[in-house]
Amino acid sequence: MSKTPQIGSRTRTRAIMEKYGIHTKKSFGQNFLTDLNVLKRIVDAGEITKADNVIEIGPGIGALTEQLAQAAGEVLALEIDQDLIPVLNEVLKPYPNVKVLNQDVLAANLPALIQEQFTDPTKPVKVVANLPYYITSPILMNLLKVPVKWAAICVMMQKEVAQRLAAQPGTKQYGALTLAIEYQMTATIAFNVSRHAFVPSPNVDSAIVVLKPRKEPLPVQPFDQQKLFGFIRGCFAHRRKSLWNNLQSVIGKQADVKEKMQTILDQAGISPQIRPERLTLDQFIDLANRLHAAALL
Repeated sequence: MSKTPQIGSRTRTRAIMEKYGIHTKKSFGQNFLTDLNVLKRIVDAGEITKADNVIEIGPGIGALTEQLAQAAGEVLALEIDQDLIPVLNEVLKPYPNVKVLNQDVLAANLPALIQEQFTDPTKPVKVVANLPYYITSPILMNLLKVPVKWAAICVMMQKEVAQRLAAQPGTKQYGALTLAIEYQMTATIAFNVSRHAFVPSPNVDSAIVVLKPRKEPLPVQPFDQQKLFGFIRGCFAHRRKSLWNNLQSVIGKQADVKEKMQTILDQAGISPQIRPERLTLDQFIDLANRLHAAALL
């Protein structure tokens, strides 16, 4: 008897889609990964072991879920498309360590799900996902906002967005999203994925990004995290303008305000003519704290 091909093979993917009458939905950003080598590399990049609980976002028809099930202790797959739930339950029957829920990750109570769905919720929890391009940033921000200490987040996304997450100061990709991630995690691009590895093929290439908790705490704490990132977004509102011009848009152009801002920049050792993308996260926090202390922020 021949062995059933793995879900992630192109042959099995097409067979499953044909059997269940599945058509990818643009509204959910569905593109099914059909490269077993890439799927296995994702699991390797996330360093998934039997000691891990894994949450998968958007399992689709279960290609990555199957690989995770073989490597992890338990897998909780959250799928927003209710039409795929019976398909997933059927194709993943051989894996008793997998649970599939019809959930929108942006609306899900992740801490409660971890406590309720995993046999041992004290195990390290990792997130693995092939993220829909159109909501990559909201999903990442939501994951970092919830009170869960993620052991790692290993996600596929549009290559351009991946470059922004892992960007260094002074580069064109560096911006508010980079800093929002860096505040809690370190971001590394594990490898790139060709658009031709998917059915249907998207219009752009992808990349796998691994986020891990910061090993060292921030040397300076912000006076208010939410206001800090509002301030940072304001500083990046006009990338071609100097920090000084952006600060005027954020804080004001009154003569007394400009005089205080100049003094604060001098004290912080920051040139008014520098571009925002040349400032580090520590510098942004220090500058925001100084502006707050002077009642400007």
